Amino acid sequence: MTAPQAAPCMLQAWQSAEAELRGFLRHQLHDADAADDLLHEVFLKAMRQGGRFCQIDNARAWLFQVARNALVDLQRAARPHDPLPDDLPAINDDPAPVEALADCLPLALASLSAEDRDAIEQCELGGLSQLEYAELRALKLPTAKSRVQRARTRLRAALVAHCGVRFDAQTGAVCCHVPRDCCGKPQD
Repeated sequence: MTAPQAAPCMLQAWQSAEAELRGFLRHQLHDADAADDLLHEVFLKAMRQGGRFCQIDNARAWLFQVARNALVDLQRAARPHDPLPDDLPAINDDPAPVEALADCLPLALASLSAEDRDAIEQCELGGLSQLEYAELRALKLPTAKSRVQRARTRLRAALVAHCGVRFDAQTGAVCCHVPRDCCGKPQD
């Protein structure tokens, strides 16, 4: 494999910006050797651009951005890494309570009237806005809003009855549920 050839425009841009880049890196790092190492990396990245370097609108800005990125990479790599303590609690991989309801939702939906089920399926699951739902069903907007709101209330009651859903008293969000069998008894 041959080394990429430096485009004349790249060499010209490099000669114009090299001293300024070196000063910038030395100021940031307070270490001349480390600054020269990073300067070398910036030069190599510019070289790898080959002829594409000539298409860069502002070569000086590009070179400084590459230098800043190299600085950030160096600082991230130099950041001390403390080992994690042995008594760190394990991450809870249990699904969120709302996600665990996926198996019960069809049962709760099936218990709703066709009108309520349609409103939930179109607006909540299908993503229609209430205005789009009103237009789809040839309803006035207030009627559609009322229908969707009543369907939500009935779905909530069905989730409580069929899925054992409980809601957080402060936020109203699903906090937990106890899956129930077809007869409404909690499953083991």
